[in-house]
Amino acid sequence: MKFDNVKLFAIDVDGTLTDGKLVYGPSGVSQAFNAKDGAGIMRLLEKGVEVAFVSFRDFTCTRRRASDLGVKLLCLGSLDKAVSVRELAEHLHIPLSSVLFMGDDRKDIPAMEIAGMSACPRDAADEVRAVCSAVADSNGGSGAVREIAEMILEDSGE
Repeated sequence: MKFDNVKLFAIDVDGTLTDGKLVYGPSGVSQAFNAKDGAGIMRLLEKGVEVAFVSFRDFTCTRRRASDLGVKLLCLGSLDKAVSVRELAEHLHIPLSSVLFMGDDRKDIPAMEIAGMSACPRDAADEVRAVCSAVADSNGGSGAVREIAEMILEDSGE
């Protein structure tokens, strides 16, 4: 599948942008993010591709990571990721066919099904891998987002 028409790259956080581990400490939850994924996200933003984080959870560390990267579109605490993706497309005045959603688990499938394109990390659930347009060679939190970002940039002529 070609990703030359992607206007919005919507990304699940836990298990996709991170390795899915949640570290609980006295000051709350912390997550580890991959620098290569971040570089890919920043490149997309520089080239005019919108990026959104869509997650069931709403952690301060996710908001901080978004801020550090320049990601302004956040759907955190999303109970229905498909609704969130639809609302993002409407907000940006783009068709769903121009949205690529990347996730790793069953709860991401409805968002993948309404988006025009979908992707997942290598270690995604089998049911997710079966419905995706592209499967990264890397695991979630280990460069999978960067791989898909590079596919978007390459297919759009960058």
